[in-house]
Amino acid sequence: MTRDFRLLATGQTLSWLGNGFQTVALAVAVVTHGGGTRDLGLVMASSVATMLAGTLFGGVWADRLQPRAVMVVSDLVRLVATAGIAVMFARGGYHLSLLCALTVVSAGAGAFFTPAMSALKPLLVPDARRQRANATLSMLQTGCGIAGPALGGLTVAAFGAPAGFAVNAVSFLASGVAAAFLRVRAERGSRESMYRELAAGWREIRSRDWLLGGLLGATVYHVANGVILVLVQFVAVKRLGGAHAIGYISGAEGLGGLLGSALALRLRPRRLLRAGWLALLLMPVWALAYVWPGTLTAVLVGAIIGYGGLMFFDVAWETAIQDRVPQAMLGRVTSWDYLTSFLAMPVGSALAGPLSARLGVDRVLVGCAFVLFAAGLSQLLIPGSRNLTRATAPAPTAIPAPA
Repeated sequence: MTRDFRLLATGQTLSWLGNGFQTVALAVAVVTHGGGTRDLGLVMASSVATMLAGTLFGGVWADRLQPRAVMVVSDLVRLVATAGIAVMFARGGYHLSLLCALTVVSAGAGAFFTPAMSALKPLLVPDARRQRANATLSMLQTGCGIAGPALGGLTVAAFGAPAGFAVNAVSFLASGVAAAFLRVRAERGSRESMYRELAAGWREIRSRDWLLGGLLGATVYHVANGVILVLVQFVAVKRLGGAHAIGYISGAEGLGGLLGSALALRLRPRRLLRAGWLALLLMPVWALAYVWPGTLTAVLVGAIIGYGGLMFFDVAWETAIQDRVPQAMLGRVTSWDYLTSFLAMPVGSALAGPLSARLGVDRVLVGCAFVLFAAGLSQLLIPGSRNLTRATAPAPTAIPAPA
């Protein structure tokens, strides 16, 4: 891999680890300072709402400016906001309004960082190595998703919640420094109005049947998955052993993700996107295991199988977008992609309670597993999704940054 890719991977690994520290620190800090589920929910809702509001604009600016510059500024803003949270709790104060405000600032910066990184990644490696690069980053992110909360729990238990926020702030500094030392530059053209540039990104999606179909299918998929993610927590607590079961299941999901990313690192099918959609059909196995046979062992096996397929699909999907979407449009196209997830998941989570109360938990889980399967299978009816092959065109132009 290239020097620039190694820099990005190092910075992001530290940042993903830091996010795990903050996940633990936030819950502990709010609860120990007298807040409850209402406060915690309000903080999390503020973050999600900000991401919803900012993602499309982040995609436009990622395509207007150098992605590297957007990433550096975003990391600096997140560093300041997270350090502010650490200072607030270190001084013994707890102000819900200030916590929400700082969370909004950090989430807003994140809404700009993610499309910028998506626009930058194809510039860091030759086109033939994109799949390998995406699989490597997927493995690192999944591994950090396991190690980060575990290390964060130990740190917060030993030194308190402010230490967890402080570690996350330092991780943003590390990510920003790594981005600042990247050498590549993207070609950028003239600007138009915000609306015109957003519309151009959507036209880019509509011009490709596999991309438009994938976004629509993913929206349906994420609504059903949002329902499932709520109900499986309920089943784990009520039937499978409580907190210990949730911990084991999370570990199995992480292991499955690592295995799926490892397979994507080694397997190189010519029709990668078709292989990805076929792999995604394994996810219903995870959901159905909670109903039948309904044992913890079965759920653990289902989690490994399902999340392995999910991570393989993620690598295939991201690689297809990088191969086929012009680099000047990548920020906007990926921002539309992220928006479908942000919109659909909360809708599904909100529907979980009413649906399970009316139909029963098991019936809803079976129904949603069928929706997951149908959403993935439907993509194989789209010619582009079935027949898309890895691109053989030269990689997008990358201009070395001046010293």
